Amino acid sequence: MNEPLDDFANASDFPNYAAALGNCTDEKIPLKTHYLPVIYSIIFLVGFPGNAVAISTYIFKMRPWRSSTIIMLNLACTDLLYLTSLPFLIHYYASGENWIFGDFMCKFIRFGFHFNLYSSILFLTCFSIFRYFVIIHPMSCFSIHKTRWAVVACGVVWIISLVAVIPITFLITSTTRTNRSACLDLTSSDDLTTIKWYNLILTATTFCLPLVIVTLCYTMIIYTLTQGPQTHSCLKQKARRLTILLLLVFYICFLPFHILRVIRIESRLLSISCSIENQIHEAYIVSRPLAALNTFGNLLLYVVVSNNFQQAVCSMVRCKAGGDLEQGKKVSHSNNP
Repeated sequence: MNEPLDDFANASDFPNYAAALGNCTDEKIPLKTHYLPVIYSIIFLVGFPGNAVAISTYIFKMRPWRSSTIIMLNLACTDLLYLTSLPFLIHYYASGENWIFGDFMCKFIRFGFHFNLYSSILFLTCFSIFRYFVIIHPMSCFSIHKTRWAVVACGVVWIISLVAVIPITFLITSTTRTNRSACLDLTSSDDLTTIKWYNLILTATTFCLPLVIVTLCYTMIIYTLTQGPQTHSCLKQKARRLTILLLLVFYICFLPFHILRVIRIESRLLSISCSIENQIHEAYIVSRPLAALNTFGNLLLYVVVSNNFQQAVCSMVRCKAGGDLEQGKKVSHSNNP
C-alpha cells in the first residue's frame, strides 16, 4: 500500500517533450503539485508509525503465532518498506516534479510502489484462502492451521511479487530538460507497446485473478456462516467485518487504479483529443493515492483479524509509559541529595 507516478515535470519547462511522446501537455499541474503531496503526506504520517507499531506488536507481544499473524506481519513489513519511499515522492511533486535523487532512485521508488502493491494484494489473497479453509473445511484441512504453511505462502508471495515487478525497472524512463529532471511512471514512459502488454498481463495475473479469488472466498464464508444456526453471532460479526474491509480495499483502493492505468496507457496509443486525454490523465492521478490508501485499510485489518491485537498494543504502550515514568523517578531521586 503505494506508487506509480507521472508525467513531465512541467509542460512549460518541457515544450518539446510532450510532443516527442505524442502526448498532450498537462493542463492542471496544481492537481499534482498540491493534491499528491498533501495526500501522500497524510498517508506517510499515519501509515509509517502505525505499521511500525504493528510490526513491533506482532514480534514482541503476539503469542502464540498463528497463520494469520505471520501473514499480517509480512503485510505490515511490505507496507512499511513502501512508506519509507513516500518522502521522496512528496518532495518530487511539491517541487513541481523536479527529481533530484538520480536515475537509480527513480527506478527504485517506482519499483517499490508496484512491489508493495502486488505483494499486498497477494498477501491479502493468501489470508482470504486460509480463512476460507479454516471456516469452510475446518476438519479436512486441519494442517492449514500449522504456521509452516503460512511461512511457505509468504515466501512464495515475496518471490512472485519480485519476479512480476522486476520488468518495471527496465521500462521506467527518466528525462532531463532545461536543468530539470522528471521521474516518469509506467504509464508515461517511452516503450508504450511493450508497456501495454506488460500492464495487461500484470493486471490480469496479479490483480484480476486475486480479486476473483478473494470475492469467491468471502462470498462462500458469509453464505456458510449465514446458513449455520450453530455459529456464534460474534464469529458472524467478525466475518462480516473482515469481508467488508477486505472487499473495500480491493474494490475502492485497487480496482479504480488498475482500470484507469489501462485506460491511461490506451489513451496515449490512440488518436484522441487533448481534452479527453487530459481528463483521463487527471482521473488516473486521482486514483494513484487510492492505491496507497490500502495501508490504512491494512491497519484496520490488524485490529479486526486478532482479538488480542488491541490488548497487545495497549500493553506495549503501557510498558513504555511505565518505563519512562520509572526512569523519570530515578532521575528525580538522583537530583535530590
